[in-house]
This record gives sequence, C-alpha cells and structure tokens, in this order.
Amino acid sequence: MARHIVRRLLLAIPTLLAVFTIIFFIVRVAPGDPAVAALGDYASADAVAALREKMGLNAPLWQQYLTFLGDLARGDLGRSLISQKPVSEQIGFVLPYTLELTAAAILVGLALGIPTGVLTAIRRNSAIDYIGRVFSLLGLSFPAFYLGILLMFFFAVKLGLFPAVGSAPFSRPLENLHYLVLPALTLGLIETAYIAHMTRSVMLSVLSDDYVRTARAKGLRERVVLLRHALRAALIPIVSLVGIFAISLIGSSVLVEEVFARPGLGKLMVGATKQKDYTTLQSIMVIYALIIVIINLVVDIIYTFVDPRVRYS
Repeated sequence: MARHIVRRLLLAIPTLLAVFTIIFFIVRVAPGDPAVAALGDYASADAVAALREKMGLNAPLWQQYLTFLGDLARGDLGRSLISQKPVSEQIGFVLPYTLELTAAAILVGLALGIPTGVLTAIRRNSAIDYIGRVFSLLGLSFPAFYLGILLMFFFAVKLGLFPAVGSAPFSRPLENLHYLVLPALTLGLIETAYIAHMTRSVMLSVLSDDYVRTARAKGLRERVVLLRHALRAALIPIVSLVGIFAISLIGSSVLVEEVFARPGLGKLMVGATKQKDYTTLQSIMVIYALIIVIINLVVDIIYTFVDPRVRYS
C-alpha cells in the first residue's frame, strides 16, 4: 500500500505543474490590463507603466513564468491588486469556511444517502422503494440556491430554529455549528439524492452476484451479508461519486455562500473576477487545483482500504 501511495504522490507533481502552467497562461491572456484594473481607467500612462514595471509585467513571459513558480514554491501568493493585502491572508480566512461546508455536506449526504440506497435496494418495488426514488428524483431536480431559500424560509423565518444568514468564528464552535446547519443541509440533501440513487443501483447489481448468494447459502445473517459483503463491494463507485462531489461542492458552493451570506472561496473568486483582481484570481485557481489533486489522492488511498486489489494493480 505504501508503494501505491508513493506512486500516486509522484504522479501528482507533474499534474500540479501542468495545471499551474495552464493557470498562468489563462490569467495572462485574459482581457484587460492588471495595472489599469488596479489604478482605474482614468490613471495616467506614467502611473500605469510604473505599476506594470513594479508587478513585473514588462518582463519576458518566460521570466514571469519562472517568477510565478518560484513564488509558489515559497508559498508566496502575492498581494491583491485592489486591497494591497497579502492574498494568502484572504484565502486563509475564507478557505476554512468552504472546507467546513463541503465536509458537512458530504457527511449529510453519506449519512442519509447510503442507508436510503440500501433500504430501497433490499425493498425493491415496494412502497419504501417508490418513496425513496421519488425523493431522489426531487433532489436531483432542485437547484441548490432554491432549496437553500426554502430551508431558510421554513427553518429560519417561520420556525426560528436556525439563523438565516451569516457565520460565526471557529473560536465559538457551537455558534459556528448553528450557522452551518442550513447551508450544509442545502448541499447535503442534494448530494443525498445522488448517493442514494448510486447506492441503490450498485446494490441491486451486487445482490445478484454469486458470492452474495453463496454467503446466504452458508447461513450468514442477512445483516452480515448486506454490510460485510454487498455494501463493501458497492463502496468503490460510491467513493468515486463522493470524490467528484467534494470537488464540485468546493467550486459550486458559491451559490449557497451567496444565499446564506457566508464567507467562502467561491465568493472570494467571484469578487476578484468582478474587480479584475488578477493576482487574487490566479491564487484562488492555484488553491483550487491543489485541493482537487489532494482530493483525488485521498480517494485513491481510500480505494486501497475498500478494495485491497487496488494495492496490487
């Protein structure tokens, strides 16, 4: 298993280098001049030229690229063109909120989706199966922002159980959790629909396999057959789905962050795009790429525990 993990780590290095290179050129070919965006449209030509020199934009492209990689190697993400504050401070403030929301939504999706999928699979074509499939279809059809507004209306405005908007610092964990419930449910319920649908489909396929019939013929209890044999075999596609969702949630959480007025990486990226803050935008894209590579690496490691055959492939 250690060899498998080391191999995946080594493969991640050229992947990151390729992604960082693409990000560098995407930002450079974007319309508009970063110096003009920072100073405004009415800035003098001398001021724009001086700022371009200070930002290193007058240097050859290859030199800018090497400087970009060198800064990343030192952990220097630069300074915002708008606020002149270090970008690492801005990202360091909002990133924990995005990761917290993503992790909470995944936990909600797993806690509700897997049992629902298993139950509807073993009760195929029953009333429970039909109800579960209807709710799955509803979850697949609901936009995140609309579901968030509905949850806010019922649980915050009507019942007053949770705060409608805002967030709390991590130094006050209970209050922070109180603010997290509705945003996490918004993303988690949608993910529940996908996981339940996937789990049901895979379980129906696995339950008809020969080794499951053999386990039942040996007299094993049904719960042991379902959990130890059938569900474990079904976890591979579920883990893949969760990995994909973790990546998409980090990127698409901006809608929920806007609805519930939460700080987050996606919200910061939208603001940087509107303000043409190229330094902040480039740094956020780098962080996104790093997170995606880490998530893929974690999924690969989980594979080795779920299916030992992966270790020897």
